[in-house]
Amino acid sequence: MPGGDPAFGEAIADFGRELARRGLRLVYGGGKVGLMGRVADAALQAGGEVLGVIPDALLQREIGHGGVTELRVVGTMHERKALMFEQSDAFVVFPGGYGTLDELFEITTWRQLGLHAKPIVLVNVKGAFDPLVTLVDRMAENGFVRPQHRRLVEVVPDVPSCFAYLERYRPEPIAPISWVVPSRNGVGS
Repeated sequence: MPGGDPAFGEAIADFGRELARRGLRLVYGGGKVGLMGRVADAALQAGGEVLGVIPDALLQREIGHGGVTELRVVGTMHERKALMFEQSDAFVVFPGGYGTLDELFEITTWRQLGLHAKPIVLVNVKGAFDPLVTLVDRMAENGFVRPQHRRLVEVVPDVPSCFAYLERYRPEPIAPISWVVPSRNGVGS
């Protein structure tokens, strides 16, 4: 059981079913194992549409989900993320591993740079993201993340809160990033 607690699987299955109930398509990584497989199966069983995007190397390892509405096979992980980005209206992140964090930080960086205005939501099942939220808050306190950019990721405790946030989401304009900060003596650093 990923995460060692059935609550993670239950939450992601609730999310998949709710997407289907609302007539929303799930766009995900295309796997049939772990929580990825669980969300796809739940959405499909509830009558939902599911687009999976998987690199050929992972498909060759027999972890591609053959039962999804559409499975697109791409060459690389970069192509996977780009296609998932293109096909998605929002990004909802559940507890996971390194790949989850990679995708979260990349899509948040793209938002910070003004490359999109789509909502980003962390569903903090059983406080799994608490250490990450603390780290990002500390980064903001130390000036590595602007307060405006800290607000780019909404942290919610559960699936109903996730959908409530998505329903009321309105993108906040992002100020252009200046990589050079003027110092007192006029020299940037």
